Amino acid sequence: MLAVVSAGRSQAEVAREYDVSRGWVSKLIARYRDEGEAAFRPRSRRPKSSPNRISDSDRDRICQLRRDLTSQGHDAGADTMQWFLAKERVEVSTSTIWRVLREAGLVKRSPKKKPRSAYKRFAAELPNEMWQSDFTHIRLADGHDTETISWLDDHSRYALDITAFVRITVNDVDTTFLTSIEENGPPAATLTDNGMVYTTRFSGGTGGRNQFEHTLDWLHIQQRNGAPGHPTTTGKVERFQQTLKKWLSRQDPQPRTLAELQALLDQFRHYYNHERPHRGINRRTPAAAYASRPKATPQRRARPPLASPLRPHRPHRKGHPAPQQHPLQDRHRTNPQQKARHHARQRPRHHHRRTHHRRNPTVPDPRPHPQIPATKQKLLNPN
Repeated sequence: MLAVVSAGRSQAEVAREYDVSRGWVSKLIARYRDEGEAAFRPRSRRPKSSPNRISDSDRDRICQLRRDLTSQGHDAGADTMQWFLAKERVEVSTSTIWRVLREAGLVKRSPKKKPRSAYKRFAAELPNEMWQSDFTHIRLADGHDTETISWLDDHSRYALDITAFVRITVNDVDTTFLTSIEENGPPAATLTDNGMVYTTRFSGGTGGRNQFEHTLDWLHIQQRNGAPGHPTTTGKVERFQQTLKKWLSRQDPQPRTLAELQALLDQFRHYYNHERPHRGINRRTPAAAYASRPKATPQRRARPPLASPLRPHRPHRKGHPAPQQHPLQDRHRTNPQQKARHHARQRPRHHHRRTHHRRNPTVPDPRPHPQIPATKQKLLNPN
């Protein structure tokens, strides 16, 4: 500016020397003539007006909502807070919520996490297409340890059942599973880890399947298990249990008995299903997502037919056809002892398996299941 005003140089020459536009030089000269030495001071770039600026009352409401959700053990992220604020007719973006929380010191910096793109995401297309299950440890106020099992619908994140036990057994798994079926219908498949209460396929023993596996087979429900050392396979129910524990830790007073713990679990299940929006299902509640589409059903599998009581008769010589009559009509006709030994040798293998007594594989077996209580038989054989 002094080069133009005092030295008498042209604006174009000064603009080329300082590598700026000629218009910018003209603007600075006009400012110097109006303000004098004050034109050399740096100026704020803040706009004259900010019509989208958040008000002080909305800022205070965001901070208070954050404190309330945190104190109650609920998720207090920007997405959840935006959902609650929208119900109060406070329209703010998630980026604004995060900025307000950072300025108020209500957000702790966390280390850089593994990007979400590194995980292979999957989700069932329909409700009841797949149920996830897992159990976790919860300590009572008096120090006693308990175990809580959860059943979660993979498509909608709907909490089907949350039940607390002193120690979970395979009978508890089977009972809670059948109770969930009575309320919501059977799933097409289940997804669990490789715990002994869920499967014995990887135990290395010869004891056969457990009670829960027999129930799944009886109801034509496909069983899926995650690979060992990969807890992300059942990540939905794992994350659900994390939310559950966080909520329980904020309850006052803490449960001292199993009955008090179960009452809190029922309260949390209602809140989780009907009041809490879920980010993974487009900010809907699990109950709304569970009821929005038709439910999947198990695919009935044909069972092996009844094995033949005797092996077919072999021809005596090569090139001669086998006789049409029963082999016992020709052999051991007059010797009862040899006839009995022949029957024993020809007994089919695995005759003790329950799949061989069924002559019609499409008709359910009317006999009671050997390992399921009688009160559940109507569920297995509704007709």
